[in-house]
Amino acid sequence: MRIAALALLFVSAAVGAANPNLGRDVAAGCANCHGTDGRSRGDVPGLAGRDKGELLRLMRDLRDGTRPSTVMEQLAKGYSDAELEAAAAYFSAQKAN
Repeated sequence: MRIAALALLFVSAAVGAANPNLGRDVAAGCANCHGTDGRSRGDVPGLAGRDKGELLRLMRDLRDGTRPSTVMEQLAKGYSDAELEAAAAYFSAQKAN
């Protein structure tokens, strides 16, 4: 049983690592509010060029309900740690406005 669990964990990690576009793919769902590639044009905060650790902390806080929000805490609940990490890396690598 333990071997099967370890094998599943290994395969899951390999699948995440095998998708070099995971951050971009997750970030695409943020474009309606935060702008293309995280460059917001309105009142919603931009995400492009922000510190990866800060973005990851904010997204996890939203997902875990420790940072209240009207919409984001509901959306963030659908993302795994790997997806949040990939999105944070993607946004931090983008050029800010």
